[in-house]
Amino acid sequence: MQMAKSRKPSKTRRRGISFGHDQLPRSLEEIKELLDFVLQDATDVVRREILLGTERKHKVLVLFTEGLVDKAEVENHIIRPILIDARLTPPSYATPSQAFEYLEAALVSTASATRVETMDEVILAVMSGVSAVFVDGHNQALLFETKGWPTRSVSEPAVENVIRGPRDAFTETLRVNTALIRRRWRDPNIVFKPLKLGRRSKTDVAMVYVGDLADPKLVEEVEKRLLEIDSDIVLESGLVEQLIEENSYTPFPTCQTTERPDSVVGAIAEGRIGIIVDGAPLVLLVPTTLNTLMQSPEDYYNRWYVTTLARLVRFVGNFFALVLPGLYIALTSFHPEMLPTALAQSIAGSRVGVPFPAALEAFVMQGALELLQEAGVRLPSAIGQTVGIVGGLIVGEAAVSAGLVSPGIVIVIALTAISSFSLPSWPLATAFRGLRILIMLGASLFGLFGVVVVCWLIMVHLLSLKSFGVPYLAPWAPLKLGDLKDSLVRLPLEVFRRRPSIYGSADKERQRPIQSDQKGTQDDA
Repeated sequence: MQMAKSRKPSKTRRRGISFGHDQLPRSLEEIKELLDFVLQDATDVVRREILLGTERKHKVLVLFTEGLVDKAEVENHIIRPILIDARLTPPSYATPSQAFEYLEAALVSTASATRVETMDEVILAVMSGVSAVFVDGHNQALLFETKGWPTRSVSEPAVENVIRGPRDAFTETLRVNTALIRRRWRDPNIVFKPLKLGRRSKTDVAMVYVGDLADPKLVEEVEKRLLEIDSDIVLESGLVEQLIEENSYTPFPTCQTTERPDSVVGAIAEGRIGIIVDGAPLVLLVPTTLNTLMQSPEDYYNRWYVTTLARLVRFVGNFFALVLPGLYIALTSFHPEMLPTALAQSIAGSRVGVPFPAALEAFVMQGALELLQEAGVRLPSAIGQTVGIVGGLIVGEAAVSAGLVSPGIVIVIALTAISSFSLPSWPLATAFRGLRILIMLGASLFGLFGVVVVCWLIMVHLLSLKSFGVPYLAPWAPLKLGDLKDSLVRLPLEVFRRRPSIYGSADKERQRPIQSDQKGTQDDA
């Protein structure tokens, strides 16, 4: 008993992440005492003690967490073989070590078995859905893969909807997500590098990249930043994103988030790296640029001129979503002479009787829009859209009828909201929402000069921003002529022969040109 006490970790040690790095004791009684101290009131951890062998002289302890394991697999592949098949154990397996070897090699029929020697490894595995087996008299434990917790089935994307393209999205289960990626790209060079983040949570994280495409320096840098995360708990990929980005004060996302497996496959094919966090349905992609955030997943499934038109509309729409309220304030309050005479008279006539200046009514209506958007997100989906549409109509109509705001600002805010919805990236759209307020503030103070100054400051910030060493405005700044074929416009896929140079991919060639004789054969067919 004195030996068992010496193996117990101290209370200070237990508050951290360690439960005992020393080798497991041989005595099953000492192991149970150590488990009592470590697990304490963990009532969901099940212990099953069984006798093994024809003479029933070997004590075996099975340890697993109820709710994290597939109980049918534990019963049929671990407990049942020990109870029934163990009667056939030959007398030659007389020692505990021989019984341990027999359990691993011939008795338990799970897909994988791993030997461990410390309580740290045992507890971490059991809390992850793995079953542990101890043999009295042997100072090792066997870990058997029996994970089987409830999971959400693969469903359609909730945010990144497309008209043409796959309809499956990531779930909260790491292995389901890796399978969705592997199903699309069967290249054995794809690497799923496992990591554990969080001192207490020990969250499973996987870096996904193509070994012969990704830049080794980029892989090393991403892994370094992930391992530098020193937090008690990591619950979602959003926490990882904030802890590994280079600039925590920028409103722009420097990690792309996606719920679509085809987007991840397309990204790693360019030499980028995905970060999958167990428990999060969104995967991080690094590095990222403003150009990639403006692209939709279906841009590559449609013909090039359709995609080019959509991208032009997207860029123009989001420019107006950023500056339209500020321009309205500047032109109506500071520079009405810049408007056509008929338009200026119409706006001035509509503002007769409005008790507030243009800047204040713009801020009020913008605040109402933000409030309706937030309410629509928080409400159940069945009524969220209804509240957003009906609320906007009712609030706008009532405000105009009461003479509190002019019809012009209602139109401007409505166009701003519609334009902002064309952004494919929700994190980028939220960044634009905050910057829109800054531009409105600059316009309220200095007119068009304030709009220009704020836009200039935003551009300077974008020029200084990087994502894992890649300039945020690439391929425009610095200019990469070869990468412009997939930027504001998207050229035909025939010209996509080389991967983007900004990611430093080891294999530059992506697609070989179709030979002229092959084209002729296809035309004849």
